[in-house]
Amino acid sequence: MQNITVLSGGMGGARFLQGLLHGIAAGSVPGVAADATVTVVANTADDIWVHGLKVCPDLDTVMYTLGDGIDPERGWGRREETWSTKDELAAYGVEPTWFGLGDRDIATHLVRTQMLDAGYPLSAVTDALCQRWLTPTFGDRLRLLPMSDDRVETHVAIADPEAPSGRRVVHFQEYWVRLRASVPAEMVVVVGLEDSSPGPGVIDAITDADLVVLPPSNPVVSVGTILGVPRVREALAATSAPVVGLSPIVGGTHVRGMAEQMLTSIGVEVSAAGVGLHYGARANGGVLDGWLVDQVDADQVERVEAGGLACRAVPLMMTDPDATAAMAAAAVELVAR
Repeated sequence: MQNITVLSGGMGGARFLQGLLHGIAAGSVPGVAADATVTVVANTADDIWVHGLKVCPDLDTVMYTLGDGIDPERGWGRREETWSTKDELAAYGVEPTWFGLGDRDIATHLVRTQMLDAGYPLSAVTDALCQRWLTPTFGDRLRLLPMSDDRVETHVAIADPEAPSGRRVVHFQEYWVRLRASVPAEMVVVVGLEDSSPGPGVIDAITDADLVVLPPSNPVVSVGTILGVPRVREALAATSAPVVGLSPIVGGTHVRGMAEQMLTSIGVEVSAAGVGLHYGARANGGVLDGWLVDQVDADQVERVEAGGLACRAVPLMMTDPDATAAMAAAAVELVAR
């Protein structure tokens, strides 16, 4: 395999990619060439404008993680960050105070916003930012593509007894950062998704791939929004490459994040089998050929296979790069068979 495409959200996708690249370099991912190209199609529906700056959390998390600039404890933002600007803005009473931008991180958002204001599309801006973070290490072997250059934003409807309708809608980042996903999500609304177009290179990355991977990212607000971009599902149906996914649900809940809340909001069973069958088999109009579940969910393999998917139970906890590389190897082996 020479060309691998990964449809990624933020933290979960970034850590999977880190392990995949580690495994390729170590020669532990069978059938994948040492000089294979990895193309990442990243979710941009989490994007938000803060203090006049365009912030792209998933793009930046992937970029910082693979460029060795991520804060390893938080899993997002820059390493050795300081927060003087955030503190000063709070002292002025400027909202939102719940969404903090670190001093080093702000430089990325300033560059992005200036380039967007100058007329460059998000894909060109992302490529320019990656010249610092990814090119020195990976050269042309790693590409980071926004799912779309168009503005797409995820919003979440939550209960609000004081609102005339009994609910109000908040930006996804407010639901996640300020509310910490602590209240039920009644509905997910992705504004602009139906009218968006795939970013440059996205469709070709899928149709020309030798393997397409859906990592253990949120199936609703990360991978789900990428799949919602017009023509992406059709490209997955048309590609000759096998398409394999890894469950973000282990033992009946998410490992980290809010997949449980998001799945509940769209009426999907919160289980490894539930998510795999939600994506569905390509043979039955879905997007997958294979699905990996964790060993604790081995009793669900038969149910997934009955839905038309190749399935196997393996360890799916990304405890270190070697363990994650083993997950990538298992994904390749599953669909290679």
